[in-house]
Amino acid sequence: MRNIPVSEVEDIDRPVLAIGTDYPPGFVLARHRHRRAQFLYGATGVMRVRTGDGAWTVPPQRAVLVPAGTAHEVTMEGVSTRSLYLEPAAVPWFPERCQVVEVSPLLRALVSEAVDIEPHYDGRGRDGALVGLLLHELRRLVPLPLDLPLPVHEGLRALCEEFLEAPDVHDPPARWAARLHVGDRTLHRLFRAETGMGFARWRRRACVLRSLPALDRGEPVARVAADLGYGSPAAFSAAFSALLGAPPRDYRAAAPPVP
Repeated sequence: MRNIPVSEVEDIDRPVLAIGTDYPPGFVLARHRHRRAQFLYGATGVMRVRTGDGAWTVPPQRAVLVPAGTAHEVTMEGVSTRSLYLEPAAVPWFPERCQVVEVSPLLRALVSEAVDIEPHYDGRGRDGALVGLLLHELRRLVPLPLDLPLPVHEGLRALCEEFLEAPDVHDPPARWAARLHVGDRTLHRLFRAETGMGFARWRRRACVLRSLPALDRGEPVARVAADLGYGSPAAFSAAFSALLGAPPRDYRAAAPPVP
């Protein structure tokens, strides 16, 4: 199935429904939720997913797992998606909050094939066997460190959202403390209590994740580093490699070809 709303088919009595959708650049899928769990795979482009407690950046040819009933918003940067909508009973192992995952070559091929099967597929035939193999492969997913926790505290949440729109790796915590009318030590305690991360680590991770759409567009590493406030491309590359295990110049090239 392609380019149809899941609401038209999600009550069909099948454990897995696959839909392929093409989005224009910069499209924002407003906050919504599904009865089914979702495996949201981006064949092209970068997705940014936000929920009430976090943000996830999804590079090309990776996926994000969205638990059933989770309200989420998705920003699409030149994205063509392949989604699997999963009956919760079929995936009892599914995580309780969103999670970005690596997608194996076999799973990519299966997902690409699944979007072309009929919604009322024969569960005992070839399509049913394909779906069964999909469910087996989904259990083998490898999580990636592409999440960014967001606080519930209203004032701190507003500052985090503001930072994500224009991140600067050297943005001083004193500025945040002044905006919240608290001392530096109180800010650091509040930040860790709300996000589970120290301020500097959160700030660094936010900058690396924000760089992914620009790198996917082919912008030079030096320009991306400068836009994020890094003093040199080498400093940015070191932070990028520490989080993602590869330098920025290699990260997109390492992605497998689109099925």
